[in-house]
Amino acid sequence: MAEVPRAADATRAAEQARAAEEDRAVDQALALVAGQSSREPRFVAQSQPQVGDSAQSPWQSTGPSSGQSPEHGPGPSAGSSGGTPRQVSDHSSGHSSGHSAAPSPGHSPDQKPGNGPGNGSGHDSGRSSGQAPARDRRRQATAWREARALAARAGRGAAPRTQRLPLDRTLGHVLAEPLAALTDLPSFDTSAMDGWVVAGPGPWALGKGEGGSGDLGILAGHSTPAPLPDGDGVRIATGARIPANATAVIRSEHAHVDEAKGLLYAQRQVVPGQDIRPRGQECRSGDQLLPAGTLVTPAVLGLSAAAGYDELVTVPRPRVDVLVLGDELLTAGLPHDGLIRDALGPMIGPWLRALGAEVSAPRRLGDDAEALQHALTTSEADLVITTGGTAAGPVDHVHPVLAKIGAGLLVDGVAVRPGHPMLLARLPSGGPYLVGLPGNPLAAVSGLLTLAEPLLRGLAGRAPEEPYRVVVRDEVHGHPHDTRLVPVVHRVRSAEGTGSAAGAGVEHVVPLHYNGPAMLRGIAAADGLAVVPPGGVRSGTEVEILDLPWAPATPWTEGCFT
Repeated sequence: MAEVPRAADATRAAEQARAAEEDRAVDQALALVAGQSSREPRFVAQSQPQVGDSAQSPWQSTGPSSGQSPEHGPGPSAGSSGGTPRQVSDHSSGHSSGHSAAPSPGHSPDQKPGNGPGNGSGHDSGRSSGQAPARDRRRQATAWREARALAARAGRGAAPRTQRLPLDRTLGHVLAEPLAALTDLPSFDTSAMDGWVVAGPGPWALGKGEGGSGDLGILAGHSTPAPLPDGDGVRIATGARIPANATAVIRSEHAHVDEAKGLLYAQRQVVPGQDIRPRGQECRSGDQLLPAGTLVTPAVLGLSAAAGYDELVTVPRPRVDVLVLGDELLTAGLPHDGLIRDALGPMIGPWLRALGAEVSAPRRLGDDAEALQHALTTSEADLVITTGGTAAGPVDHVHPVLAKIGAGLLVDGVAVRPGHPMLLARLPSGGPYLVGLPGNPLAAVSGLLTLAEPLLRGLAGRAPEEPYRVVVRDEVHGHPHDTRLVPVVHRVRSAEGTGSAAGAGVEHVVPLHYNGPAMLRGIAAADGLAVVPPGGVRSGTEVEILDLPWAPATPWTEGCFT
């Protein structure tokens, strides 16, 4: 039994070492792209050349295009649309190591994935004829954790923006500065209960509450009552101001009134200060109540109002444009004649809103390079999301267009399945970021959680989400070299049928079927995605979990972000 903890410790130590190495790579990549503002535009690839490649990758050329292929010289410059970026494919069989591969015999050069389920290809990319040999385009894909770290740091590195909004418009935004109390809470001594406020030892003579409200006693919302003489008691309502010299509040149900004698008797021991909320019990004026980066929830709204705020300084929600690519997509009806339904157009916008973004209506561009270039160069959003077209097929235009406009490529392919051909770029001249999602639906979800979610969290001023790990119930097969993201549901083990309560109540996750790149059936039923390391995991192993934004379902979420 002792071997299990030792193995877990060794695994964590290895993960920490990998994380440290990935952090160094992240810093180098961000510095590389940041330097573009003072240089000629270039198409920057994140990864370093492999053994056998030239010292400088053809996709990092800063010089003018010579019109040569990557095999013979520099690739396209900022003003060129020629050349073919590296090809990546997402094989659900898991045989790829994260490098591009030569086209397989019999694979149609015109085949390309759609962003609808059930295309049956199992790939996130097509193949194009006439490309440079795969060995010349070979480049190590960015590690999954490194890609997420790059996206998060890119978001946090954006120029800070703030806005001042009325309190009733701040729900779902993020505090741009700490929330400090503008007053003591409570701002005066108040009664915590309906009952009797008394001074000194009992029994107490009953009065009408001079300075109060006659037979009703002291009510909330009225001016300061007169001091209470020793030995007297008077009715008081919850939230009313405590008169000077008062000793305690006795709840109505704990007191007895002798009407004939006009005396109040306590039925329980009276402790000085009981049921009195003293001034400043919750906070003093100037105390920090919440840090910057806090999401404004309904409870935060209530606290802000109590602390005296009419407005809050927040970070504007990131603005996102969604561009749906592909001529094969239908917006209504059943698939027919080689056309398939667009699954990503209806899904991406609400998903991004659940992440706290302001999202424009999806624009359907088809497979039109000029329309894509115009949409990218005229966007005023903080982030552009494209669906499909990130591979190297004959109508996959994302890479050539990014090269032509001089975008800086932070991530070009991630060692993750599904979703390998995702990318992260920064458009020139301080333009928006771009997250290119693969066309297959579950692969696109992988891209959302790998690149878009951490980037948006940074742009919105929200702190990174703390990872957590849960035991997986079943064995999960892994890719030989890449991380896998597998839809899972949370479950709590029951003692029923086991004959023992041992282990009952222990949380675990159960992997779901239908987890191929083109499938949405698994993720539609999931609570999150399990991060499965290369090689897979055995039953009973802890795995990291990526929660879906609606998993902790709260009734205000949709209204907050729409």
